[in-house]
Amino acid sequence: MYIVRDIFNLKYGHFRPVKAMMEEAMKMGMMPQKNNRILSDFTGGAYRVIMETSFESLSDFEKELSRDMSKPEFQEWYKKFTEHVISGEREILKVIM
Repeated sequence: MYIVRDIFNLKYGHFRPVKAMMEEAMKMGMMPQKNNRILSDFTGGAYRVIMETSFESLSDFEKELSRDMSKPEFQEWYKKFTEHVISGEREILKVIM
């Protein structure tokens, strides 16, 4: 099993609009409905949103990524989302226990 974390560093003061956008994306089915968590920072760097999703295999991750990113409604949503983001990174972790 693999855990994928997409970490977004937001512009100062942009947390609330991003949270609303995440809620909208969940309602519209644009994000995984299972094995998915949306996290925010409590310590460390401020104004971060982390999307954490687990997958049985990297192949499953690649399939979901290519399927979701090809949807026009996701592309439109993501373009608006990136207006709130300074930078981002992705971590892919393998569950060993």
